Amino acid sequence: MSKSTERPEGAEEGQAQAPAGQAQQRPQVNVETAHAVTSYANFCRVTGTPEELIVDFGLNTQPFGVPTDPITITQRIVTNFFTAKRMLHALQLTLQRHEAAFGVLETDVQKRVVGGGGGRSAAS
Repeated sequence: MSKSTERPEGAEEGQAQAPAGQAQQRPQVNVETAHAVTSYANFCRVTGTPEELIVDFGLNTQPFGVPTDPITITQRIVTNFFTAKRMLHALQLTLQRHEAAFGVLETDVQKRVVGGGGGRSAAS
């Protein structure tokens, strides 16, 4: 085991550190994934109430322009705002690491299309 000098997640400045020679360990959470359902989504809609955040996921089969066919929502996550804020923080950290390793992610599809031909290359 390697020793760490980082504060555990949630530790505040000024809190006592572990004595020298003791490794600080984050508690391990066991996660059972045997019954997890995996699906792909390229569409997300966020709505909510004052108490809950509702995140719908689905597949948009018409990624350019405004879809003419309805987008079928296949997954809905309902959570409280405290969990949503923790999820936002985890996603931000993950995206920062990804962009540091692979470059900035461009979210505007039109800026990613080579030649502006709607996703088709000159060879097709």
